[in-house]
Amino acid sequence: MNTTPDWITTPVTADLLRGALDLQDTAHGVLPHRLPARARAQCADGQLAMAESQPSGVRLVFRTRATAVELDTLPTKRVYVGAPPRPDGVYDLLVDGRLADQAGVTGGNTLTMDMTTGTTELRPGPAGTLRFTGLPDRMKDVEIWLPYNETTELIALRADAPIEPAPDRGRRVWLHHGSSISHGSDAASPTTTWPALAASLGDAELINLGLSGSALLDPFTARVLRDTPADLISLKIGINLVNTDLMRLRAFTPAVHGFLDTIREGHPGTPLLVVSPIHCTIHEDTPGPSAPDFTDLAAGRLRFRATGDPAERAGGKLTLGVIRDELARIVGQRAAEDPNLYYLDGRDLYGEADSAELPLPDELHPDAATHRRIGERFAKLAFTAGGPFADRSS
Repeated sequence: MNTTPDWITTPVTADLLRGALDLQDTAHGVLPHRLPARARAQCADGQLAMAESQPSGVRLVFRTRATAVELDTLPTKRVYVGAPPRPDGVYDLLVDGRLADQAGVTGGNTLTMDMTTGTTELRPGPAGTLRFTGLPDRMKDVEIWLPYNETTELIALRADAPIEPAPDRGRRVWLHHGSSISHGSDAASPTTTWPALAASLGDAELINLGLSGSALLDPFTARVLRDTPADLISLKIGINLVNTDLMRLRAFTPAVHGFLDTIREGHPGTPLLVVSPIHCTIHEDTPGPSAPDFTDLAAGRLRFRATGDPAERAGGKLTLGVIRDELARIVGQRAAEDPNLYYLDGRDLYGEADSAELPLPDELHPDAATHRRIGERFAKLAFTAGGPFADRSS
């Protein structure tokens, strides 16, 4: 008996995607982007280009009776010279909002990065196929969350029954911007990054503009936040400014004001939550830049260290402590005329005691358990009664 499904191919179009702000046609299919083309054109930084093309929070969402679904993708995977191999990215399958399955795609392009020289090499590889079977034989909402850490070209979507865009469920749209911690590093899967967990607990529709290494108060990012429809906005500011050693306090203060001014042009009354950095021992009182510890790298471990001098704070160098104090002051000043602007100390999400219990494995990035703790705490502090994102519609 032939058990091969009669596949129906459905074009991957914008109405099947959530969490992406742009969709680029490629030689293979389509590539979701988290920054629009105009913003991408305003910065030639390779780190930003890689980060925004990695689909953190991006998911295919559709309704179908299908019991089997296939997705052909071409991932681009990172390899760091001298570091342990990274596992393949994870795709999460949700059925009616519940995790039903997980899978990965082998093969794909390989981007090899040498942190000792700063060089990269891209090697093309084959596309792969993701297959989910045994889905319930009824109409249902299906979500396929793409890996947060692999650039993913979508080639073909097939199912054994017709697919249609899922209807709008009326959930509030939460637009979040932050660093690699918000991007997802090193969460277990795309639905367990801390913003995805918090969005699920807060019953919000997430647009995640966590950009690894690239939360740098760039004006084009502020304009993207300004122009993206949203009911709730949060900004997690600080760690990338320290670990890139990009600016001094004199530049930081007006840059934050300008960033907030731009967002308010498009969202004058939207709840806007500014979140300062979580605890990070190496940069609490020591400026950046951060650098890999090459002794550890030679031993097959990736860890970071702060290379600045605490005495340089007197000359305006930024540390996490300096940034928290200044963000609290800025938000307090502006909130006198902006009642929908709020501040959250990142140490309320992950503080010194948490660091002792769940240390950051590489000194910068949380592990899976810490993502869960941060997500649960953010949901409690932001989305529940009395929080800045509490639902006041009823």
